[in-house]
Amino acid sequence: MADKKIPLRMCISCRELKEKRGMLRIVKDGEGKIFIDFSSKASGRGAYICNDPECVKRLKQKKLLNKTFSCAVEDGIYSAIEREYFGKE
Repeated sequence: MADKKIPLRMCISCRELKEKRGMLRIVKDGEGKIFIDFSSKASGRGAYICNDPECVKRLKQKKLLNKTFSCAVEDGIYSAIEREYFGKE
């Protein structure tokens, strides 16, 4: 019986390959709406961020989602990601 492959994804902040299961997926759907995809099944362009606090800080500081999705991303999206990771308002 073949071993099951563990899916890996690259963090858009630190650029390291990590297990998909431990990462947060952010999606830009067909209408251009950007949101956190907790199910990891939403259709659209996905970007992953690992659970390293430095990566989450760098994501907001350098506006990495703007570059990844080639569009302006509202600060509310960055704030929602920080709330998800740090549990702060």
